[in-house]
Amino acid sequence: MCPDIRLRGLLTPEWNYGSGMGDYREVNDMQEATSPNSGQAQPEGRPEAAKAGAETPVKPVIPAAAAKRANASVIGMIIALVLSIAAFLPVVLMNPQPKSDGYRPDIDVASVARNAADVAGFTPVAPDTGNAFRANYARWEAGTGSGVPTWEVGYLTPKTSFIALVQTKSSNPTWLLQQTKNAPVTGTRNAGGQDWELRDTGKGEKSMILNYRGSTVILSGAAQLDEFSTLAAAVVTSLDSSPAVTVSPLAAPTP
Repeated sequence: MCPDIRLRGLLTPEWNYGSGMGDYREVNDMQEATSPNSGQAQPEGRPEAAKAGAETPVKPVIPAAAAKRANASVIGMIIALVLSIAAFLPVVLMNPQPKSDGYRPDIDVASVARNAADVAGFTPVAPDTGNAFRANYARWEAGTGSGVPTWEVGYLTPKTSFIALVQTKSSNPTWLLQQTKNAPVTGTRNAGGQDWELRDTGKGEKSMILNYRGSTVILSGAAQLDEFSTLAAAVVTSLDSSPAVTVSPLAAPTP
């Protein structure tokens, strides 16, 4: 055999092997370029997926059984409230609130004054003001602590204020200062045809004082002066309708 023929026979397999290896590399390169899991596609896909996950709101889901129990609790509370109101409503309706302005005792000042006359030694004043002034107490005080027995009446005025009336035949300067809270004399005021001494504390409390027919009458309170004058006029009328108080020399008050 010719040497050239042998050389061609030996080179042919090597050339074919080399050609096969080249085809295999080309196939691998194409698979890597088109593979969805290649390294070049992953960096671009991950940020977009993370961004989409961050923008999607999370909606809590309550199980149907839990929602049913919650609704049942609310309905039960409403039913209990309605039953409670229904239970107490008849009690409230059967006990209506009083329509009056409050309890006002019906004090018959004239009757109490007549009963106290024997003890007092004179006829205590019982001013008649109609229904304008209402008395809430009337009493005789023996004066155990002060040494000055007094006739006392409390009056509610038409303007819902208060005036206290005190009458005695044993007045003295010390007792008088105590009754008027050491208020200074600020003038006089005519009521019922008599001049009453006016004293004012400057804090709303004022007093009108009258020495007439053997006794001393003091009106004190925070009412307005026109109400003082109305009650004072009624006091003068009551004093004029009763015998004058006679004070014995032995019972004369000491200053």
